[in-house]
Amino acid sequence: MGHLHRRLIAFDLDGTLIDSSRDLGDSVNELLGELGAPPLPLDAVTRMIGEGAKVLIRRALAASGIPEDPGAIDRCLEIYDRKLLDHTRPYDGIIDVVRAARRHARVAVLTNKPLAPSEKVLAGLGMRDLFDDVIGSGGLYPRKPDPAALRALMERASATPERTLMVGDSRIDYETAKGAAARCCLVAYGFSGHTLDGVPTGDASVVSDAAGLAEVITQFVNSSNS
Repeated sequence: MGHLHRRLIAFDLDGTLIDSSRDLGDSVNELLGELGAPPLPLDAVTRMIGEGAKVLIRRALAASGIPEDPGAIDRCLEIYDRKLLDHTRPYDGIIDVVRAARRHARVAVLTNKPLAPSEKVLAGLGMRDLFDDVIGSGGLYPRKPDPAALRALMERASATPERTLMVGDSRIDYETAKGAAARCCLVAYGFSGHTLDGVPTGDASVVSDAAGLAEVITQFVNSSNS
């Protein structure tokens, strides 16, 4: 148990653990419809995902030529809260990966998604009990790529940077890991390949599926056993 709580694996949520692209896209397009704008293609909305719901909504409004309006952002979050679990599912094999990780490390979710919907999605998918901690936006810590939240998770786990692995699907997750001097694994199976564009992945592992992620986690555990 002592070893367990000196090692941390922190997972991003959207695009890493779960595919929430359709529910996010449907929510954005329902908002646009209310505002009299035509829907955006799902792949266009998907390319806007990655820095939290509010950033997504701002990008969608801008793409539709609609001035930013805090009321519109709040309305879209209301719509999304109703659609959270319509189509959102964990990626194939990811639940088994997290269960295996739990045998060797404290595991957490670190996301720029607001905390309340993050908790609701995880609970609705039967995944909440897999994680020791969930940190979302709007709480005590600044959003990724600021490393403060990851450092807080490391402190709770009594984990050094060398015994910490950040798993995500974007430059933001990479920069978060680097800011905390932690190890990093990036998944290429997420929303779209653009999220890894320009990431200097030479010092990060990149995997294309859950099996590859499981291998990286095994290597991380074995290399941090000392």
